[in-house]
This record gives sequence, C-alpha cells and structure tokens, in this order.
Amino acid sequence: MERILVVEDDKSIREELALLLCANGYQVVSQPPCELALLDVNLPGESGFELCQRLRQSSDVPVIFLTARDSAEDELLGFGVGADDYIRKPYHSSVLLARIARLLKRKSSAILNRRGLTLNLAELVVGYQEKTRELTRNETRILACLMKKELCTRQEIIEDLWQNSLYIDENTLYVNVNRLRDKLKGIGAEGFLRTVRGVGYRL
Repeated sequence: MERILVVEDDKSIREELALLLCANGYQVVSQPPCELALLDVNLPGESGFELCQRLRQSSDVPVIFLTARDSAEDELLGFGVGADDYIRKPYHSSVLLARIARLLKRKSSAILNRRGLTLNLAELVVGYQEKTRELTRNETRILACLMKKELCTRQEIIEDLWQNSLYIDENTLYVNVNRLRDKLKGIGAEGFLRTVRGVGYRL
C-alpha cells in the first residue's frame, strides 16, 4: 500500500483528505517515509515551501502543493522549491486522485539498470548483488547520468545537476564522485566508476 504524507493545517480538510485517500487504497501518514507528499503552504511555524525544501534534501518523492494561495508567484515558488504539482483549493477529488496516480506511476518507473547495478531514482538507493546503499541526491543524479551514457563529461554531469536545482562545481563534483565510488565499493561494485583522464567518468 502506497503511503501519502498529508500536511494540512485545517483539521476538517485533513480529515476529508484522509478519508478520500484511504477509500482509494492509500495509507495516510503524518511523517516520512512516504511515496508521495501532499502539502499545504500555510502552516504554523515552517511553511509548506520550507518543508518541501527540507524534504528535497533527502528524498525525490513526488510533492503536490494543495493550497488556497492562488497567485502565480506562489505557484512559481512552489515549483522552484521542488514541487511536482500545484493544485488550488477547492480541489476536485477526481482530479486530485488522477494527479496522485500519475505521479506515483512515474515514480514507480524511475529505476535504472546497468552492469548489474540497480538505481532507484525516487528512493535514492543503489543495489548490486542483493546489497543496497542509500545515496545523496547529488550521488544519485551523478550515477543516473553515468548509467544512461557510455561516457559523461564533467561538464555534462554538472549541467545535469544544475538543471535539477542541485548546485555544484568541479571541486564538489570530485568529492561526490569519490563518495559514490566508496559506496559502490561497499556493495561489491568496486572499480565500476572509472575516471577518464581529462574528460570525465564512465561505468
């Protein structure tokens, strides 16, 4: 059963969402881990935007903002902090469920395989010969880039990370590659990540 994190300040709306989601086969949770997060923007203390930013530091789960705030600026800010969708209240149940299903389907297909390595992009986990290791978002994106191409230049990897709002330079890339190499070694995939001198990296 897929878990949906619901963070909603209004008790009646929170209960309404819980009933809707449970009736459609989802499990509602109040904190991670989860397969999808449904966030309000106006929350006591930490805003939904801040919560999304914090969630993005450790997870790539789909995030939907469900909010009464309807300005274009708020919507842009929502996507800017890493949201996958932005739905305004009052919401239509069928539309909300359809968007949740679409994002969960996309997430379930986010698995790469190469040379016996399995990379789960949503859960940030790499596996090899029944061993697994959690990765950071940077390490996940770097490995994904390498699993999709025969050879990735340093610049290609840096540009890919920038496009995914993960700010990185050559020194940071070097540190992340070495950490990734150590994690691969820890699951038995030693020597998989190779440096191509003066160019970049390959698997």
